[in-house]
Amino acid sequence: MTAAAPPLSEPVLILGGGLMGLAVAHQLARRGVAVLVLSRRRSEAAGFVAAGMLAPHAEGIGGALLALGQASLERIPAWVAEIEADSDLSCGLRPCGIVVPFSTATERDAYPTAAWGMALERTALEREIPGIGPRWRAGLLFKQDGQIDNRRRLMRALERACVQRGVRFEEGSEVLELITASGGTAAAAAATAAAEPEPTSPAGATAAAPGASVAKPATAPAPRAAAPGAALARPAPTPAPDRDRLHQPFAGSACAQGKDSPTGLAPESPGAAGTPPTGRPAATGAADPRAVAGPANQGPEPGTAPPARPPRLQAVRLRRADGRELVLPCQTAVLAGGAWSARLMPQLPVVPVKGQMLSLQGPIGALPRVVFGPGTYLVPREDGLLVVGATSEAEAGFAEGLTPCGQRQLEQGIAALLPAASGWPPMERWWGFRPCTPDEGPLLGPGPISGLWLATGHHRNGVLLAALSAELLARGISGEASPGDGEHLEAFRWDRF
Repeated sequence: MTAAAPPLSEPVLILGGGLMGLAVAHQLARRGVAVLVLSRRRSEAAGFVAAGMLAPHAEGIGGALLALGQASLERIPAWVAEIEADSDLSCGLRPCGIVVPFSTATERDAYPTAAWGMALERTALEREIPGIGPRWRAGLLFKQDGQIDNRRRLMRALERACVQRGVRFEEGSEVLELITASGGTAAAAAATAAAEPEPTSPAGATAAAPGASVAKPATAPAPRAAAPGAALARPAPTPAPDRDRLHQPFAGSACAQGKDSPTGLAPESPGAAGTPPTGRPAATGAADPRAVAGPANQGPEPGTAPPARPPRLQAVRLRRADGRELVLPCQTAVLAGGAWSARLMPQLPVVPVKGQMLSLQGPIGALPRVVFGPGTYLVPREDGLLVVGATSEAEAGFAEGLTPCGQRQLEQGIAALLPAASGWPPMERWWGFRPCTPDEGPLLGPGPISGLWLATGHHRNGVLLAALSAELLARGISGEASPGDGEHLEAFRWDRF
């Protein structure tokens, strides 16, 4: 799971200039590694869209994803201090706590992460969230969770920190394909090594990838089978029960009834075949499906051929903003393309889940804590700005733009959670695309080809997981992996499904 440190004379390429790409680039640069970030349109990356919640407990996640989130949450203060020291800018970190409201104490006590929170009755709930709506009779306070102002502060501080550490940028450069040592493309080579030889079908037309540094390959992925080096194919993980009551639209809303959405489907309806439903389709932390393939870890069975060695990364082909195409040699790269990652590596099970958001200008100090309600969350900034999110639209694909349905869902959520905020003036409305995997856990560590590392698929938790994800990859690439790293990287391998 580790690789030798690349020569300092040869830069590590970061494919994607969003939050994850910048975080990995910064950590590598702090270790003395030369880094070049290739980004098609960094300004529209998911890091400029998310609300910035740091909520491993408030989100009610479990298993390996909760463990990863808790470890990253613990790392965040030191990570932020490094960024602020290198950039001389504030990141806007606020350990303000998060309140999850419930209609009944029974719902509260059944919440998956209730053991980490402080139980609140109605009186205490009103004290923590002045003006909270009347339907909420109980709650959980997670004092250890918080927020960071990623849109206005963290992203800019990371950019400057990278520059100060010598990271180079090529904005407007779109990576078209990865080239392996055999001279073929990485997508084709990895598909040959990772799956049984079956014909591929032409890929369907998709929208351009705002904010990503990757482009759609010429062919769609072959069916996934065993990972490179494995003797047996791994079955898909068993889905865990859906426990995501917080991502459902309010009952009776137009969105919950499927009205006024671009496809006629409710935002919480399952997506097309092969894509995960919105909400939490399968919580990370189920038993490792690779346990059934124990012999694969002991070498090939008698009479079987030895596992194929993964192809080796040799170069990337890219198109610059002026239209020129060139081949850039490289032996180590990090794919951090967010929701567009599968366009460059079709083997990766990453799909977009669209989210719409808005912000209101409220009085300073009106809301002391983040409120994480069903279908809607309220994130108060220090200057009174209230960030409100977010719809979860798997069926939208890469369709850009706001919809009346999505905006009504947010406004109904505001009215239910904090009625007074319905009268606060709106400041901004925007949308973005979360990179989602079948179990909503990220893809971390070595990828389908040798020399390619992955930092993608973080879905709703990219801001939370950026600190530890960047450190895990930087340590692995630079040959400094610590004993505890393997557990996290093993849990979030790209071929675990």
